[in-house]
Amino acid sequence: MKLTRRRVLVGAAAGGGLLVAFSLVPRNYAAPLAPGPGETAFDAWLKLGRDGIVTVAVPQLEMGQGVTTLLPQIVAMELGADWRQVAVEPAPISGAYANLPLAVRWEPLWRPLGGAFPGLVDEPDDLLLRRWAQTRAFTATAEGTALAAYEQPCREAGASARAVLQMAAAERWDVAWEECAAQDGLITHGARRASFGELAEAAARFDPPSRPPLRPAAPADDGASEAIAFARLDLPAKVDGSYLFAGDVRLPDMLHAAIRHGPAPQAELTGYNLAAGSGQRGLVGVVQGKRFLAALGETWWAAEQALDAMAPRFAVTGMVESTAIAAALDEALARGEAHRVAEQGTGDGGVERLRFMRRYDAAPAVHATLETASATARLSHGRLELWIASQAPEQARAAAAKAIDLSISDVVLYPMAAGGSFDRRLEHEHAIEVALIAREAAAEHGRPVQLTWSRWQEQLAAHPRLPAAALFSAQVSADGRIERLRARIACPPAAREFGRRLFAGRTPWAAIAEVADQPDALAVEGALPPYAIGNVAVDHVPVRLTLPAGRLRAHAHGLTCFMVESFIDEIAREQGLEPLSYRIGMLGGDLRLAECLQRAARLATWDGGAPGGGQGLACHRMGGVAEGGRIAVIATAGRGERGVEVRRLVAAVDLGRVVNRDIALQQIEGGLIHGLALALGCATSYSQGLPTSRRLAHLNLPTLAACPDITVELVRSDAPPFDPGELGVPAVAPALANALHSATGLRFRRLPLLTAAG
Repeated sequence: MKLTRRRVLVGAAAGGGLLVAFSLVPRNYAAPLAPGPGETAFDAWLKLGRDGIVTVAVPQLEMGQGVTTLLPQIVAMELGADWRQVAVEPAPISGAYANLPLAVRWEPLWRPLGGAFPGLVDEPDDLLLRRWAQTRAFTATAEGTALAAYEQPCREAGASARAVLQMAAAERWDVAWEECAAQDGLITHGARRASFGELAEAAARFDPPSRPPLRPAAPADDGASEAIAFARLDLPAKVDGSYLFAGDVRLPDMLHAAIRHGPAPQAELTGYNLAAGSGQRGLVGVVQGKRFLAALGETWWAAEQALDAMAPRFAVTGMVESTAIAAALDEALARGEAHRVAEQGTGDGGVERLRFMRRYDAAPAVHATLETASATARLSHGRLELWIASQAPEQARAAAAKAIDLSISDVVLYPMAAGGSFDRRLEHEHAIEVALIAREAAAEHGRPVQLTWSRWQEQLAAHPRLPAAALFSAQVSADGRIERLRARIACPPAAREFGRRLFAGRTPWAAIAEVADQPDALAVEGALPPYAIGNVAVDHVPVRLTLPAGRLRAHAHGLTCFMVESFIDEIAREQGLEPLSYRIGMLGGDLRLAECLQRAARLATWDGGAPGGGQGLACHRMGGVAEGGRIAVIATAGRGERGVEVRRLVAAVDLGRVVNRDIALQQIEGGLIHGLALALGCATSYSQGLPTSRRLAHLNLPTLAACPDITVELVRSDAPPFDPGELGVPAVAPALANALHSATGLRFRRLPLLTAAG
C-alpha cells in the first residue's frame, strides 16, 4: 500500500498567527509549527511573516554540515523567496518529519517482531515503515540522508505556499493564478507586484493544488549555476561567536555539573572523599549515581575541582584491555564461525584457500568532537525541559523520561546545534545523566543545571568505531585479473549493538550480550568492491568484546575501503601492473567511478605510483550502483622533518546533481581532513580499562600548519543528489597507505597507519 505524502488543510492558531497545517495518513501528531504574532505557517516546513521573512523549519541536527542552509535553500528556490529574507529554526519533534530513507537503511536495527520477516519494510513508502517512523518521530540525522529524506517534501512545501500566494494575488488583481509569477519574495503579474508578506494572511484562505506544480530541479552544477548563490545562513553567527551550541545555553540561576565515570561501562561507584571536596569554593552539592558521581557548582570549574579532590572510586566489571581485544580478533579470524553477508557470482566457489592473501587491522577510532557532551535541564512541576544537541532527539527524549519515571509527554526537548559530532551525538548517555542530576538539583536547590563532560570523560565514556581484523584473499589469473575474491572480517556486530542501545534502550553491556554471535552486514558494509569481479564473497565473523562500539562518520566504509583498496593495490603491484589502469580495467560496470579516477589522475599529474614518487591512489563508491556517490583520491606523501609528511590530497567526486556547491566542497574537504586524522591517529588503545588517549593532543590530529594542499573537483552529473558528508572520509587512508608504499617501499596494513608496518 502506497500513501499520498500530504494533503493540505486550513485552520487557525493561537498567538495572532494563522496556520496552514497538513495531514498524513496514518498520523497521530498535531500540526508541528506554531506561528507567532504576524506569522502564517504553511505546511510543516515554513512560516511567513508580515515583514516578508520566510522561516524554514529544519528537522536535522546542525553539526557543521550545513543542513540549516541546504533545506531552507530548497524551500526558497521552490517558493521564489529572497534569500536575504530567509531564516531558519529547529523543527519541533514530530512524526511529520520522519526520516523514511534512514528508517529503511536501519531496518535491521529496529525491525519489528524481534527481527522476523527480513525485508518486510524495504521501501520508504511501505505502510509498516511509515507507521513505525511517524509514531516514533524518527528524525535521526545520520548516513547523509537529509536530501533523500527531505528534498521532495521541502520542494512540495515551497510549491504549495507559492501556489496559494499566487492565488491570493490573483484574487486581488482578478486574473488567473497560473499567470502570476513568484520570484525574489514578490508575486508579479505584468507590472503589478505584491510582496509575500502582504499576501501571507490572505493566502491562508486558499487550498493549494493536490499536486502543486514544481519548478524544474536545480541544474547539474558546473560551477556557474545558481547552486552556488546561496551563502550559509549560519556562517555570520559562527564567525562572530554569537551562534549558540549546546554548551552555550544559560538559564537564570543555573547550576553547573561536572561528572566522573568509572573505567568500564559496568563500573559501580563505591565511594568518595566528600570531606576533601566540601571546602571547594563555589561547590553547591553532590549527586551520587549508581555508575557516576557528579558535583554541582556555581561554575563548572568549581564542580570539576571538587570532583578531583573527592577522588571517586569504582568497582570494575568487564575491564577493557587492548591485549584482550587483539586476542579475541585473532581467535575469531582464525577459527570463528563466519556468516556470508554479501556475495557476487558464485562467491569463493567453496575454495578453502585462495593464493593471494593479506591481513588488515584497525584499532578503535574515536570521534574527537570539538564540543564535549553537554546538556541543560530544568525539572519543575513534573515537567522536564531539556536543551541538548542530539542526532536522534526523540530517542534522547524517551531515555531522559524513562530515567526519572516521567511520561515522554512531560519531557520537552529544545534542539541545539552541536559543535561537531561525527555521529557521537547519536548516543544519549548525557541526556539520562542530566535528567537524573536535574531531579536532585530541583529537589535540593530548586535550580536548573547544565552538565558538561570534560575531555577526559568524553574519551573515557566514548563508544569508538569498532576494532576489526580482516583476511582478504584472491585467485588471480595469469594475466592479472581477479577471478575470485573473499573477505573474512572479524569485528563486533556494532550496528546491531548500536541499534539495541538506540531503539530498545539497552545498556551497553546488555546490548553486547543480546547481539553476540549475530551476523551484521552493516558492520562490514563497503567490503563488496565496486569492481566487476565475477565472484566475490564477504564473510562476517562476529566478535564479542567488552568494549561498546558506536557509529563514526562513514562507519564501516572507513575500514572496508582501506582494506579493499590496499588489497587491490597490492595485487596490482605484485603483478607488475600500473594501479590506475588496473582499477579502470575492472570498472566497466561503473563509468562514473572510472571518470572520477581519470579526473583525479589528471589533477594530480599521476606518475603511475612509481617507486620513490610518493603517490598513492584509492577510490570508493557509497550508495547504490544506479545512484550513490563516487570518489577517487590521490595522496602525495613522503618523509619530512617530523616523520611522514602528507603533501597533497586530490579528489574527484561525483555527487550526482549538486544542490549547493559551496557546502558540497566544504563537506568533501572536511571529510578528507577527517579521513587523514583517522589514517594517522584519532584512535586509542586500552590499559586497565582506561583509554590511553586522554586528550586531543594525544590523537595526532592534523594541525592547520600540517594540513596538505587539497584540490577537489566535482564531476557534473544528472544523477540523483548524494550527500557529501561521509563520502570524503573512506578513500584517504588507503590512498595514503599506497602513497607511503610508493615513497618508502613499506606496506602499512593497520589503522592508524603509523602504529605498525606490514
